[in-house]
Amino acid sequence: MIDGEALARDAAALVRVPSVTGDERAALERLGELAAGLGLAAQLRRHDLAALRAHPEHPGEEAPRDELWGLTVTVPGRGARRLAVSGHVDVVPAGTAPWRHGPWSGASEDGRLYGRGAVDMKGAVVAALHALAAVRDRGGADAELVLVAVGSEEDGGLGAFAALDRDAAFDACMIPEPTGWDVVCAQAGALTFEGVVPGVAAHAAHRLAGMSAIDRYLPVHRALAAHERALNADVEHPLMRALELPYPLVVGRLAAGEWSSSVPDRLVFEGRAPVRVGEDPAAARAGVEAAVAATCPDAVVRWAGGQFASGATPADHPFAALVRDALRVELGREVTLAGVPWGADLRLWTARGIPCVMAGTPGIERAHAVDEHVALADLETLARAIVRVACAF
Repeated sequence: MIDGEALARDAAALVRVPSVTGDERAALERLGELAAGLGLAAQLRRHDLAALRAHPEHPGEEAPRDELWGLTVTVPGRGARRLAVSGHVDVVPAGTAPWRHGPWSGASEDGRLYGRGAVDMKGAVVAALHALAAVRDRGGADAELVLVAVGSEEDGGLGAFAALDRDAAFDACMIPEPTGWDVVCAQAGALTFEGVVPGVAAHAAHRLAGMSAIDRYLPVHRALAAHERALNADVEHPLMRALELPYPLVVGRLAAGEWSSSVPDRLVFEGRAPVRVGEDPAAARAGVEAAVAATCPDAVVRWAGGQFASGATPADHPFAALVRDALRVELGREVTLAGVPWGADLRLWTARGIPCVMAGTPGIERAHAVDEHVALADLETLARAIVRVACAF
């Protein structure tokens, strides 16, 4: 049903096409060629980027781009229902550390596929493509099956947002992100922010005449840490409550000062704030702003880049049970329902009222890392599970 060698070959071919967020067209074109090689027709579409950026619900962006493309592959069904399998082909940069194999090598070694995007999530997209071909070869399913391949997931989800703005007539969606075979029904949101703390410049020898922006930032950092503790003190959603840190808040970048012997008059801090499941992103922003203002009233906080809301599908939803059963059969063991602390495209589907879960291979800890890889056997298992989901839907 699933040709493991062909799946490995096609997954490697897609990994070999660089597709850092903002530049995904070549990868989507290659995916279309791979679909054609399986006898499937793909539709590549250019989205109206200006219209999306003017949309009141625009989900934010971080990477520069001057175009946005999406690709769909469809296997007709016998009935009116429609099932989406959605995945992103954009990837984060390769980084500066050396890789054992090049980041775009698509090398196979010891049953593993290496390269940027192997696990997050080009391998899974190709597994879904092969699952579509297998469903077609079986004569189709009751529901129409559509692979929705998108870009811009890593910096806010504009690709999925655009795809759904064009066509949201789906009855359910499975996203094969690398969840370690958990069926993820809830995801926290993540909001990128930038803050500026002002100071007063002075010569280092007369520092008392100035006011260090670094010194003024230190209480802000402590306040943000306290805010994180408060967000995680009484977690309501049961799947999120099971996590060690459901709602992380981090300051990931600081920049201050221009001269070593001057009192710095400006500090910029950048970070990522969580959105609790079910929380309005505006309320999440207000909480961060209040924490900053309480210790540094003249600091300015701006919200730019990716703005991931939270999202959830009820854990007892029939579609979650269907995906769980498909994985249980393929794995020969019980499968856990889970929540995750990272932003994803799931919330864009659930915001449209479309039941959506994420379920995929192990390896999330290798995503965005040097020597990213995925087990080829896991991709085969994933493809078979997607076939089961499609045929039972």
